Amino acid sequence: MEDTSKYLIHADVTADGVVERSDVVGAIFGQTEGLLGDELDLRDLRQSQKVGRIDVEITSTQGQSHGNVTIATSLDKVETATLAASLETITRVGPCRATLDVSEIEDVRAAKRKEVVDRAKELLRTGFDDSVMSSEEILTEVRQHVRVEDITEYDGFPAGPRVTDSDAIIVVEGRSDVLTLLKYGVKNAIAVEGTNVPDPIADLTAHRTVTAFLDGDRGGDLILEELSQVGDVDYVAFAPSGTSVEELDHHQLFTALRNKVPYDTVSGLNEPREAIAATDGSTSPAPAPGLNSESPVESPRGTDTDTASNTTAEGTSHTSGPPSSAKAADAQNTAENALAEPTTATHPSTTEDDAETETHGTADTTTSSTPNTHAHARQPDSATADDQSLETVYEHATAIIRSNTDRVRFLDAENDIIAEADASSVGDELAELESVPTTIVLDGILSQQVLDLAADRGVERIITRSLGQFTKRPTSVQIHAVEDVASEPPE
Repeated sequence: MEDTSKYLIHADVTADGVVERSDVVGAIFGQTEGLLGDELDLRDLRQSQKVGRIDVEITSTQGQSHGNVTIATSLDKVETATLAASLETITRVGPCRATLDVSEIEDVRAAKRKEVVDRAKELLRTGFDDSVMSSEEILTEVRQHVRVEDITEYDGFPAGPRVTDSDAIIVVEGRSDVLTLLKYGVKNAIAVEGTNVPDPIADLTAHRTVTAFLDGDRGGDLILEELSQVGDVDYVAFAPSGTSVEELDHHQLFTALRNKVPYDTVSGLNEPREAIAATDGSTSPAPAPGLNSESPVESPRGTDTDTASNTTAEGTSHTSGPPSSAKAADAQNTAENALAEPTTATHPSTTEDDAETETHGTADTTTSSTPNTHAHARQPDSATADDQSLETVYEHATAIIRSNTDRVRFLDAENDIIAEADASSVGDELAELESVPTTIVLDGILSQQVLDLAADRGVERIITRSLGQFTKRPTSVQIHAVEDVASEPPE
């Protein structure tokens, strides 16, 4: 009955004498019997479950009894009010004179509605996630999730998915460090997980260019010392003093990796991290042994790692000298060094933040001997009439690259201009173009990310100021440095 009741009749009862609950219930049934006819007879209503149990609470003090009566009904308003009024006709309870006054008819549904409203208010305050993510935040979170899911194991130790097939690896301290590097696109890291460097990791470092990237504390110094004793270390990088690799944001992480130094420069020092920290923000990291920082040379055309040109992450070209050993020469001339996965080659005029956004190419890249001074004014966003009259790829390459415009131009199959933009936004512009360009003319260094995007979109040819080093070269895209089209331009 409680589940189906609509109203509750509340009445106060007073008796001039001592009475009990049974006396009150008997008086209600006895004195209302036949009063309202058969349809509203209280006994019949009880049997048909239209009236619920009659609850009575009564107490006696100083020869008088006081209490209250509650009756639940599923009748409509009129019938309930009529039944309640009939209760006030009771004049005796047991042997005592008594009165019964209806104090309230409670709408049970109203009480339930109030509970619903109160609960709804509470849910509005606490039940909803009010954070609204932007499109960029959604994409960033999805990319981060995918990168974190890429974590693998090498002989039981946490590692990035490229640690086994990359020519360069980064050794870090723990699993959380590997996850942090994965979050920022670095997939060739492996964790030693403690100061005792395991044999599998020592073996892994034997035939690769190795960068030890450690926490900026005493533990990092100890791990470096042991790692150098059981394995081979080519470069050393530390997180800022007092911080760990897992705490670094994007900018701090790549700054620390770019500030790496050859191991020989800190070998034997008690606190090598302090020696590296002393160069941060004041001088450039020491070049690898055998490199001359003052001798820029022309970049190689192919992928031969014996060609004598390397570029540090800061963009400074170096000429390699006689290697101290076969492995040292490979370390000096390998474009990947310790950052084979995270960053691509960047245009020398690109800002530091721009350089950190690429995550698929190499950090140490080759540069062209062609000087790139950006004192020239930028071209307008739309090509001029003279530009529209150009007929060959060679003419477009001359207008864009040899004039040092810092621009990128997209051409169709007839060498007509589809679009033109700043070289720094080549990836975004290529992704947004509705029509697929046949040729891209880029006054900049071609990165792995742009090359991959061009292959995905179906671009046939890229003419660029300078070629970087690539971990993979799609066969569907022809790649030419501007010098390659000087005498024999593509048709």
